[in-house]
Formats: sequence, C-alpha cells, structure tokens
Amino acid sequence: MGDVIHTLPAAHFLRAIFPEAYIGWLIEERWAELLCAAGAARCGTRSNLRPLVDEVHTVNLKAWEKSLFSISTLQRIATVWNDLHDKRYDVAIDLQGAIRSALLARWSGARVVYGAAEPRESPAALWYTRKAIAQGRHVIEQNVSVAAALVGDSERLHPPDIRCDFPRDPQVEERIDQRLAEAGIGEFAILNPGAGWGAKRWPADRYAEVARGLAESGRATRGLVSILNYGPGEEGLAKDVEQASGGTARALSCTITELISLTRRARLFVGGDTGPLHLAAALGVPVVGIYGPTDPSRNGPYGVRGVVLRSVESVTSHARRAAADEGMLGIGSDAVLAAARSLNKNG
Repeated sequence: MGDVIHTLPAAHFLRAIFPEAYIGWLIEERWAELLCAAGAARCGTRSNLRPLVDEVHTVNLKAWEKSLFSISTLQRIATVWNDLHDKRYDVAIDLQGAIRSALLARWSGARVVYGAAEPRESPAALWYTRKAIAQGRHVIEQNVSVAAALVGDSERLHPPDIRCDFPRDPQVEERIDQRLAEAGIGEFAILNPGAGWGAKRWPADRYAEVARGLAESGRATRGLVSILNYGPGEEGLAKDVEQASGGTARALSCTITELISLTRRARLFVGGDTGPLHLAAALGVPVVGIYGPTDPSRNGPYGVRGVVLRSVESVTSHARRAAADEGMLGIGSDAVLAAARSLNKNG
C-alpha cells in the first residue's frame, strides 16, 4: 500500500507532462482501490471514481503462484497479457524496483522500460532498457526523479509535486458519514496499531494509553475519540487495544475505499511505518509517526504537518523480523501523546 501511495506523485508528474497520454497502471488486485473505487469501471473516461489513470490492470501473484498451472490461473494470466499488449504501451516504468515488478514491466510489451539504476533489488536492473539515477532522500523524490528521466526534466523536482488524487465514491462517502453518526462519533483520531511485520509494531497497550489521553480535553486541546484501523489478520490486535482503552477507542473495519473516505475526515493519525500512515499524509492529515527499523528520511510522512519519533538505538533494516525493535520499545506513550496533543491544539 505504501509503495503505491509513494508512486502516485510520479504518476501525477507524468500526467502533467503528457496530459493526453494513455496511462495504465499494473497493480496487485488487493491495492486496486487506491486507483479505482470498488465496483467502478477499470478503464475508460477518468472521473472521481478513477481520477488519475486511464486503465487499471491487475495481477494476483500470490494466488497465481499457488495454482500456476491450473486452467483458471492460465486463463487469467492470458487475459492480463492480452489486455496489456492490446494497448501497445510505448514506455513502462518500474518504480517499485523489485525483481517481480521489473519482470512485469518487460512483460507489458513496452519497447522501452525505465527503472532506477540502483533499484531496491539489484537484479531488477537487468530488465530495464534505460536506467535513471534516482535523486533525493525520500522515496517520493526518488520516484519522481525516475519519472522525470523520460523527458530529462529535473527542474520540477525541488520539491516534487506531491499531489495525490484518490478515488471518491459518493455512496461510500455517505456510508462513512452514516456509520460515524450511528456510532455517535464527531471529531476523531485514527490509531493504526498494526504493521507489515513485528519489528515495526509498537505495543498495543501503549496505543490504548494514547487513546485514553486523547479523549481528555483541556484548555489547549479538545478531546478526540480514537478509531482503530486494522487489516486482515489484525482483528485480535485491534480488539486488545479497544478493550484496554476503557471505551475511548473503537475498532472499525474498512475496505480501502472506505478507509480513504474515513481518513479524509480525521483530525489526526497515529501509527508506525504503514500504508495507512502514508495515506493520511497524502490526504494532508497531521501525522504522529512511530518509527523503528525503517528510516523516516526515506520512508517518513512526506509533505504534511507531523511529528516523527524514532530512538537513536534503532538500526535501519528492512529485514522482516517478528520481534519488536528494541529502540521502538523505548518510545513511551507519554512522548507519543505529547506529539499528538501538539498537533491537535485548538485553533
């Protein structure tokens, strides 16, 4: 999810340079709602339901790997292949920098494939026909600089255009308003206790402490209900925080389209280095980022008012360790709450 959001500014850059170009996006099915609202047409005239790209092509690599030689999988692969080649794309750009994404870029049939000279996974560069030197520290800056290599335009990169247009479905907007009203929730913060792997996860009991603190109001700050966002497999974690919060936090399950709508309405977001944090930042919601093994100078919330907390003891690593990062455990709930309150001052 974060990779997609960090790529959106590069796609906006290309749309600005080539306003009449037909732009397609090849994406894992589970993240397609970041580009196209659920149930909306995946191609055709752009609208609020699909504001950026002309077509969304989807793959489901994990499912395909489990049944690679089944008739249904082969049929789906053939359909995607035909759709891509029928469009006759002139250029493909791999901004994820993974071996899989580089292979898919070549698989698209485009004659020219751009990628970073030093991609995330080094062998990926073998499938690029043109390589660009990525510029900047943050991944958003790097992605925009690779996209700019198509036109040799580096003048627009300081700072890059960080605009992110997400789908807006009127029915979903109404449904979220109704759910909030039925729950009696007015102004709220979103807390996201989950993370991609254990080392990036801050303890659940500390999120509960933050929720209790945010619910208190004072002369400088107003009380906030906390909504707990959680993904598949994180139901137990969200329930633990909810129970420990003493009723100040409420777990709420959302589709991606619903999460976009919900996040637009939030006053504050608190969480680790996760896709929902980057969604909040892209939507301009003030963010408290709790970082451990990942480097916020590269992966932190970008272009938004926020506070990032990271211990000097944390060592940068993308190894998917299950054990909690020791440095991250050194960040107390009082520090997170103070940062949150500073962003939630009455004004």
